[in-house]
Amino acid sequence: MARRSDFTAEQHSVRVLKVGERVRHILSELLARQEVHDEVVSASNIAVTEVRMTPDLRNATAYVKPLLSGGPELQDEEVVTALRHNTAFLQREVAKRLGLKFAPKLKFRTDESYAEADRIEALLRDPKVARDLDEGGEAEEDEKPS
Repeated sequence: MARRSDFTAEQHSVRVLKVGERVRHILSELLARQEVHDEVVSASNIAVTEVRMTPDLRNATAYVKPLLSGGPELQDEEVVTALRHNTAFLQREVAKRLGLKFAPKLKFRTDESYAEADRIEALLRDPKVARDLDEGGEAEEDEKPS
């Protein structure tokens, strides 16, 4: 069977993004419907924020974030560990619903982007930074013609 080398790099990357987004939707649906029979996974609402695929579509890294639920707050690592224990089930379900020749191998990681956004927000609220931003804004207004 001939390999399809007629894809351009742009078409290939678009396909990788589309498959990653499809895997994200499938995982989100499985978790929302609580189809994973695990106490830790069932006890929390888990958001799949992003899925990054390798260019050959054989590996997928899913970034997850447990959301606040009515019960006690679970640590991110506990949830990721529980998902890792259920990887075989999740891979089988993704393979069934995805319909590709090869099912991607799943890896789960904690999404650190929220923590990073909070850190940047705290830096921007720092009085020294706010003062610099205010001074910069006044200087720009002074330079404008009347």
